[in-house]
Amino acid sequence: MSSIVQTDPSFSFFLLRLGLAVTFFAHGSQQLLAWFGGNGPKHTLGNWKERYNIPTPIGAVGICTEFFGSFAMLLGFLTRPFALGLAIFMAVAIWKAHWKNGFFLARRAGEGNGIEFCLALFLMALALLFSGGGAISIDLSLSD
Repeated sequence: MSSIVQTDPSFSFFLLRLGLAVTFFAHGSQQLLAWFGGNGPKHTLGNWKERYNIPTPIGAVGICTEFFGSFAMLLGFLTRPFALGLAIFMAVAIWKAHWKNGFFLARRAGEGNGIEFCLALFLMALALLFSGGGAISIDLSLSD
């Protein structure tokens, strides 16, 4: 267990965690709770199955990873495992949904978004996978 919670006590990793927590909470809330203009799990899972051939159980794991991973990131609790899950989620999003649209976010209505935002989130999650939760984290207090 100690290697899972081991962390570099840098404040920079706290800031990365905070950025991921806010982003994935908002996005996960759209998918799980239909908040912030989201369509909820039934529509999201159906869309992913139809458009990207993602099986419903795998999609459900993805939604839960996004939503509950946001709380783990906020608290810095089990940062490495949740960072891995979020990185995988973003890698799948890049591969299945955004790669075909190029690098940049859509500049005109109706265009699909490119990979740039998902890539940034993917790399943030990877940084936390390698470093741990950083300062102000439950992981840091457990690793002492």
